[in-house]
Amino acid sequence: MTSTATAPRRDLLQIRGLSAGEIVTLLDAATKWLDPASVSDRLAGRTVINLFLEPSTRTRVSFEIAAKRLGASVVNIAAASSSLVKGETLVDTARTLDAMHPDAIVIRHPSSGAPQIVARHTRAVVINGGDGAHEHPTQALLDALTMRIRKGRIDGLRVAIVGDVRHSRVARSNAHLLTTVGSDVVLCGPRSLLPEGIESIVGEAPGKLHATSSIDEALEGADVVMMLRVQHERQQESFFPSIGEYRTRYGLDAERLRRAKPDAIVMHPGPVNRGVEVSPDVADGPQSVILEQVANGVAVRMAVLDGLVGTRKTTD
Repeated sequence: MTSTATAPRRDLLQIRGLSAGEIVTLLDAATKWLDPASVSDRLAGRTVINLFLEPSTRTRVSFEIAAKRLGASVVNIAAASSSLVKGETLVDTARTLDAMHPDAIVIRHPSSGAPQIVARHTRAVVINGGDGAHEHPTQALLDALTMRIRKGRIDGLRVAIVGDVRHSRVARSNAHLLTTVGSDVVLCGPRSLLPEGIESIVGEAPGKLHATSSIDEALEGADVVMMLRVQHERQQESFFPSIGEYRTRYGLDAERLRRAKPDAIVMHPGPVNRGVEVSPDVADGPQSVILEQVANGVAVRMAVLDGLVGTRKTTD
């Protein structure tokens, strides 16, 4: 079983490597899909496969809604219903799906690099819906869109990203994107949850990147506070003594939020562990834009699908 690309590949596998211009173009394209009533037949006759091999609510459902609003047919595949549970390799899965001539495959996988593997074995557009602790590009795009809508800009913002940075693909994609467009990013968490060589996360990106284990320092003067979930499923060992201690030292409550700017917004990629990384009064408070992030995710994923699939010739 082989597959050969018929045209230069145009996938979205990661944020790293995108230019500021490319990022802004995607955000501009997403703005026209912000109205939930916006529909199109741009992808009529096209097929999008959601290959989600990790649990997901927001990303999987929003990709499905995005594809359907653009007129595409959608096929959802979960790990439990795929032949992977019978021992099939990811390569053979990709080749099998390619034989059915889909136009796009959105893949979420617990292993970093899985989307790149799939891209090598299919002619379809491949979009990374989150791979291990590597990247989650559309999440970073929807986060940036939310910031731009609420703040009127992204460049020059001070963004505090707090929590389990070591295991967070969201933190990595946001670090790449935000520093590329000129934001000042502060990564914060227990030392055990901050990756070694923080600067290597963004390479030679032009923005500023800092790290601290003090949440008070990270929040001071922040325009945006992005809280991260502790990802127990990616941890092979204990990185902090207890949830109670983590909540005390790194949980965001109303009192702690006062260190940020008065008009700071609070973000979270979800799912939220209420009372752990964010107190309920903050998660549901006037500065929270968590549900706006979810809504903007549909617009961003419509823009990505339209840009990658709508302009591409149907696979042979």
